[in-house]
Amino acid sequence: MSGSRAVHYMGDRSLSIVDGLTAQPASGQVRVAVAYTGICGTDLHIFHGDMDSRVRPPGVIGHEMSGTIEAIGPGVSGWAVGDPVTVMPLDWCGQCPACLRGHNHICHRLNFLGIDSPGCLQTLWTVPASTLVALPAGLRLDHAALVEPTAVAVHDVRRGNIQSDEKTVVVGGGPVGLLIALVAQSVGADVLVLEPNPQRRAVAASIGLAVHDPNQSAEYLDDWTGGAGADVAVEVSGAEAGVTTATQVLATRGRLVLVAIHTAPRPMDLFRLFWRELTVIGARVYQRADFEEAVRLLSSDAIPAEALITQTVSLDRVADAFAALEAGTAVKVLVNCANHVVP
Repeated sequence: MSGSRAVHYMGDRSLSIVDGLTAQPASGQVRVAVAYTGICGTDLHIFHGDMDSRVRPPGVIGHEMSGTIEAIGPGVSGWAVGDPVTVMPLDWCGQCPACLRGHNHICHRLNFLGIDSPGCLQTLWTVPASTLVALPAGLRLDHAALVEPTAVAVHDVRRGNIQSDEKTVVVGGGPVGLLIALVAQSVGADVLVLEPNPQRRAVAASIGLAVHDPNQSAEYLDDWTGGAGADVAVEVSGAEAGVTTATQVLATRGRLVLVAIHTAPRPMDLFRLFWRELTVIGARVYQRADFEEAVRLLSSDAIPAEALITQTVSLDRVADAFAALEAGTAVKVLVNCANHVVP
């Protein structure tokens, strides 16, 4: 048994830091010493009580992380204590129709670590060895905490089949929207971010992205696309207005990639879809190849991790991380779970 500290979601916007003991990893498991955990919009939804049907208080949340292997259970090979790793937090059944068709990342009975089972907002995290993804020695662990959201972006770009020189509009300039724009740029796409919030627009511009206010962009869009419309629109805002904008900016036979989680039904201009022969594509979570590409992008500095990490707090100040996200003043907030020293 090893001593551990964990952040428990207690319900009703309440978090509690709990000291406890962590058992030795069982067969097929590893125990990871968590260095950094990123807080994302999903964690905020949990904090607000919107996901209590899946996260039963008290529950340890968090799924964006980096760390090193601290202990290895029986039957695990190919890993060593001290290896730097991240975790692809998906555990699938292997037997449902989705798994049998090779789509196990969207398993019908998917166990999403950090939602359906304990997550990484703790000092020691025991996970199936099959979820580990190796990190190169040269990648800083604070930067590596961005692998999971970058993998989301990689998957979205792949699902949209975004190609070099395609006019690509990203609707929503939050953390995932910015990462999608950066990944799309990395494959050669001509990218425009539409974001109404001036603070978020400033962040997008600071990392070299073209960005406009969607309420004042009609003339620019017309000039940019030569009146044709965009080849791809990626909806990341989660707002009804975002769906409308993403549909309207598309060219004939354009592709609409739905990334945001819309918790309520949204109206959609089906005549526009019919008239322009548009394609609608859903994009959810990621696959291992997406994680591996995300590691490569962060290691090559194609993703400006330093500019995207707004704030890093200690485990004791985890409430500050959630407050910063709620206030809309942060892009990415990390929790330093073990007082790790950044070089």
